[in-house]
Amino acid sequence: MKPSLFVVFILFSFLVAVHSQAQSYSAEVTPFISDSAGTTALIDAKVIDGTGSPAKEHQTILIAHGIILQAGKNEDVSIPKDAFKINCQGKTIIPGLVMLHEHFYYTMTLGSFFNIQEMPFSFPRMYLAGGATTIRTAGSIEPQTDLAIKRLILEGRLVGPDIDVTAPYVERAGWDIPSMFEIRDSSEATAMARFWADRGCTSYKMYTHATKEDLIATVREAHKRKLKVTGHIGTITYREAVELGIDDLEHGFLASADFDHTRKGSVYNPNADMMALVNLDSNSAEMKQLISLMVQHKVALTSTLAVFAPFTNQEIILGGGDSALTKEAWEMVHNRWIREQNHDDLDKRLFMKELYWEKEFFDSGGLLVCGTDPTGNGNVLAGYGSWTELEFLAAGGFTVAEAIKVATLNGAKYLDRDKMIGSVEKGKRADLVLINGDLEKDIHNIRKTETVFRNGVGFDSRKIFESVKGHVGMN
Repeated sequence: MKPSLFVVFILFSFLVAVHSQAQSYSAEVTPFISDSAGTTALIDAKVIDGTGSPAKEHQTILIAHGIILQAGKNEDVSIPKDAFKINCQGKTIIPGLVMLHEHFYYTMTLGSFFNIQEMPFSFPRMYLAGGATTIRTAGSIEPQTDLAIKRLILEGRLVGPDIDVTAPYVERAGWDIPSMFEIRDSSEATAMARFWADRGCTSYKMYTHATKEDLIATVREAHKRKLKVTGHIGTITYREAVELGIDDLEHGFLASADFDHTRKGSVYNPNADMMALVNLDSNSAEMKQLISLMVQHKVALTSTLAVFAPFTNQEIILGGGDSALTKEAWEMVHNRWIREQNHDDLDKRLFMKELYWEKEFFDSGGLLVCGTDPTGNGNVLAGYGSWTELEFLAAGGFTVAEAIKVATLNGAKYLDRDKMIGSVEKGKRADLVLINGDLEKDIHNIRKTETVFRNGVGFDSRKIFESVKGHVGMN
């Protein structure tokens, strides 16, 4: 045997051994598994492979022991006699979504205070049911809970995606959010970064009132460990953050303070920042310069369109997830939705500009990734909101293949896991989404997600969503 083939054989044997050890599921998980066969053939599907390439018709994917063994035209794939066969005619297969602005918490007010509350039962399930096989929690309020959920999923004891857990927000005093951890100085930012990295967190998030000194301290500590820093920033401009070494910026350009020329020093004024963006020309030379700087420094941009979508003429719960909420949570969201009808003209104008700028960033070679962000006014939920993000990208001028690339391979690249996940490719992990419809003809068919394969094991999307009805707002 040639050395190279020997290495391949050893690697495959190792992957099979690891997968075999991991495929023990608890009684809480097994009811949602629709396919746990050792070898499965997905036959005659349309495949959108995550690379941005055009869709391919009449494709067969053979998976075994959690790995894609073959992928190609029906006639070119050899199917073993003992394989479990799934007829995928009229259906679409995409890679498992890699979503990078996720939370296990949801907006729940505390009296008159804005607050957020952990949803450890419903949200991990909903992410997987929506097609997300890998997520990054972009900021944690209960990192110890998030780390435990990650472990329990890996052990086969909970339903959910693979998780990259972000440490608690790096934030100073400024908002009265009871759940939010706050630091007093940049030395605390360093100490916090060290502590949570040692506990298993894999990234950090700067928040609106964090200072330049806090960012410098966090980037220094993170990059020592080859970890990354993102930010929903406010006192720091995008340009400043890029020059100080940040790796990613959240919420597209909607959190940028760069265009408010009345700004005094580093005073955070979100209303002034928003109006500056509303008044900024879509083809602004300033925006083009900022995009160019970000691309040059290889700073990623996370699109979170669902949480900024205007209310007028939109669904009450984006993606159609109304039944997931408790009665009280649904009423809270519904009342807000009623109040906002025909009172969000500025939101509409800004939303359309954001779509344009994100496409410009993508077309300029920037690494555009995306996420759900189930917060805001409460109308964005895990899973359902992930679908809506893709729908908005397609509405904003992205081809379906490009939108899928943003939500799969680009996210995998940011996490430095693109050799393992993010596209439908021989040798990669069998993280796949089977959709009952032609996604290329209608992006809304993403809502017909049928089976989500995580590490080669198929989970029934509908059964999972059924299991969480009435839970969001409670747990």
